[in-house]
Amino acid sequence: MFGLRMSKVVAQKNSPVKENMPTLNRELEWLKFNERVLFQAQDSRTPMLERIKFLSIFHSNLDEFYMKRVGGLKRQHIVKYADTSEGAMSPKQQIDEIRNRVQLQLVEVDRLLKEELKPNLKKENVSLTKWSRLDQEGKDWCNNYFENNVFPVLTPMAVDQGHPFPLISTLSTSIAVALRHQDSNEKLFARIKVPISFPMWIRVPGSSSGQVRFISMIDLIRNNLEKLFPKMEIAGFMTFRLIRNIDIEAGEGSDEDVEDLLDSISEEVKQRKKFAQVVSLEHGPKPDKWLLKFLRLELELHEEDIYEYPYQLEYKELMSLYSNIDRADLKYQPWQPVSPPALADDTANIFSIIKQKDILVHHPYESFSNSVERFIVSAADDPKTLAIKMTLYRTSQHSPIVKALMRAAELGKQVVCLIELKARLDEERNIYWAKELERVGVHVVYGVIGLKTHCKTAMVVRREGTKIKTYAHIGTGNYHPQTAKLYTDFGLLTANKKIVNDVVELFHFLTGRSLKDDYQKILVAPMNLKKKIIDSIRKEAENAKKGLPAEILVKINSLDEKDVINELYKASAAGVKIQMIIRGFCCLIPGKKGLSENIKVISIIGPFLEHSRVYYFRNGSVEREGGQLYIGSADWMKRNLVGRVEVATPILEPELKVRILNIFEILLQDQKLAWDMDSNGIYKQRKGSNNAIGSHDQLMIEAKNRQATIGEN
Repeated sequence: MFGLRMSKVVAQKNSPVKENMPTLNRELEWLKFNERVLFQAQDSRTPMLERIKFLSIFHSNLDEFYMKRVGGLKRQHIVKYADTSEGAMSPKQQIDEIRNRVQLQLVEVDRLLKEELKPNLKKENVSLTKWSRLDQEGKDWCNNYFENNVFPVLTPMAVDQGHPFPLISTLSTSIAVALRHQDSNEKLFARIKVPISFPMWIRVPGSSSGQVRFISMIDLIRNNLEKLFPKMEIAGFMTFRLIRNIDIEAGEGSDEDVEDLLDSISEEVKQRKKFAQVVSLEHGPKPDKWLLKFLRLELELHEEDIYEYPYQLEYKELMSLYSNIDRADLKYQPWQPVSPPALADDTANIFSIIKQKDILVHHPYESFSNSVERFIVSAADDPKTLAIKMTLYRTSQHSPIVKALMRAAELGKQVVCLIELKARLDEERNIYWAKELERVGVHVVYGVIGLKTHCKTAMVVRREGTKIKTYAHIGTGNYHPQTAKLYTDFGLLTANKKIVNDVVELFHFLTGRSLKDDYQKILVAPMNLKKKIIDSIRKEAENAKKGLPAEILVKINSLDEKDVINELYKASAAGVKIQMIIRGFCCLIPGKKGLSENIKVISIIGPFLEHSRVYYFRNGSVEREGGQLYIGSADWMKRNLVGRVEVATPILEPELKVRILNIFEILLQDQKLAWDMDSNGIYKQRKGSNNAIGSHDQLMIEAKNRQATIGEN
């Protein structure tokens, strides 16, 4: 109960007076965000295979939304939860509106596939073909591929008196088959799980037209059903897919019920995959009526839980096309991150460099491997290193950082790793790494009960002569070498004594239940981060009233924290200029007369995923760089500011502030990737010239120029 107790005390201590100011619905605003992702697939300026990738991301986002958010709404509806705030929608109203909007989106996807993507792929000699359109040579190859590769893997499962209805896990795609014995009219149900060990789209070699042909795994199995059910009549079939609720936080908030958090989360993941409430059943057009009714009754679903897609379900999974078509002309130009200028000499001792001055790194424009990864790997191999401590929320399957931690422990260094087991959709990977790290002697901690640990922090302690010196990294993104190539994030490498001392205290809180709730420099949720944000917004309002420079710049992924929104409205009314870059959903209403005239909100969707979090307050300074600027892990959401351990660090060096503020300006001026949110909550894409350069391209150009300058010197 420690974490819950701490968060409740801090929340009560810092809670502003509640006021009913208008906000937008979080779930519906998220759907608008996913529409902006879908637009990247619609946009003819996007390279062809990148359009395919964005369509896959749209579907993947939607799956996660249903698992996390719609599943939660259904639970709220069952327990008759109600938000009593003015204008709030009931869970049922939200579910119904979500369904209506999603169905409209699916109609647009169907149009996009039929009228643009498939025809345009065909023009590029790439054909997504059906079995019926294959020539005999193609069918012979497919039959041979099925018999030698797919057939041994499939496990048809029939339902009868001796075989109960099978357990169907979330996100698994299945083919339902209606069978008849030759001497009976009675139908039997059977289910075939489409194996995930093969790509959804299989490349078929050979074509007289020279086209690259793909057939879906589902179509391949459907046309070989008689081999799976010999001497049985195939009376019907349909493809379906289940999405189950993952909005389950077993063990959170109680250290009395959970003796072993690792075992608890492991069991939870297993249980929810197979037994959690079904949120939706998806199927393609023209389903078999008998099979659909059978599924609905067995799964105890209502009609509103069933979604008929206007296109076949295999078109939800097109990412394998992106991976298996080697056409650089149909993709974004590949980007190779450059070394941060201060770390250009990869033979130099990284700790000697950090000791001289703070280093700001900006991924993916600057190399993760030659900065953050180098920081941890160097510490692991350095005989002067005494201890390494870090937090892991998400990381990759073959993480060099985790391997470095294991090596450091084997070399006798003290290594502490806090692994967040409840990082949704990454629980299994984190459980695996936790066990591997413990096996070699790393001190693995599973966080504070009642709070998710979401901060991105690492520290290294070295013996330098007769002194002990501490170094730290505080970032906005995960220690994940793969996403660091795709997500935009900031990180600070520092030896500043006040900051690193705070980081030492932070790890004492995370591992030893320290009750410290005040820090010299860093901001920590749920202790002081929300209070500092609100106090800073209020100070900007006071400065505006006094005629002093007043400005707020914010870059986050999402905004729903109502206390913060209320303060932003008040600051706008006081004359504070507020500019916000919010990639995902925003519940604040910008540009509304009498409420938020001085607030501007934009969203940037493009080749990289905007992920960095930055907060800037002018603080009455004549020069912009004199203001307060923070980077950190927290979005301005209730869950981040109250229910998670988050960390933000100030950027103290003026030149680093200037650099971040310049990046802000590039993003704010983007005429290609930016969307402006109006006072009705509607997003409008900026219409720059055909030659407009997006902010991502501009930042890549600047990174290359910096590297060239270093080379010349």
